Amino acid sequence: MEEKKLAKTEENSPTELIKLAITQGADLEKLQRLLDIRRQYEADEARKAYHRAMAEFKSNPPKIIKDRQVAFDKTKYAYASLANICEVIGQELSRYGLSHSWRTTQNGSISVTCRITHIQGHYEETTLQADADKTGSKNNIQALGSAVTYLERYTLLALTGLATVEQDEDGKATEEAYITEQQLSLLLDMLVDIGSDTPAKQKKFLEYMKISRLEELPAAKYQQAVEAIAQKKRQMKK
Repeated sequence: MEEKKLAKTEENSPTELIKLAITQGADLEKLQRLLDIRRQYEADEARKAYHRAMAEFKSNPPKIIKDRQVAFDKTKYAYASLANICEVIGQELSRYGLSHSWRTTQNGSISVTCRITHIQGHYEETTLQADADKTGSKNNIQALGSAVTYLERYTLLALTGLATVEQDEDGKATEEAYITEQQLSLLLDMLVDIGSDTPAKQKKFLEYMKISRLEELPAAKYQQAVEAIAQKKRQMKK
């Protein structure tokens, strides 16, 4: 019964209808309409195949371990490196005929678009933007690379709907209230750069910002913290 149904479907497929039209001497206008129908049919099939593959991928998602550690006096946190994320997610995506890639553009801010494509051609994308990371002692290329790496990591996680192991359950609320992992890392680099890596100096900075830990710095005060450290560095050079 299933074989008959499949045979009937293949007989009525756009490709078979085009073949039939050609043998019957159909004019160009009719053939063009049939070609348009076939393109739409193939696009719909590719879209459905993509969503089936993603559903299977998410039914047993890979675990992404936070493989990097950042420590600064009493401030410690772990994060998943881009290489680790790509290896784990990439291998699992390939099992379902999926692959990922990025596209980067720069127009004032940096924009990174992550695309996941199915072998049948359908793809979906997500885009995030950020300014170049010009803090610390980074040159222009390093500032650009730091921001691009950060955006690549999070666009891939966002598009696959995954999170790193041990990520806070209320992560969204935390991200809205406090600085991001990238901003925390940049501030730590800047503090080390001016020699404020001793408990006494760190305590003085935390008191100035009115916080008990650097991770608790409100996002709204991030620029103030950057400017305070930059001002300290300028004073040291005098």
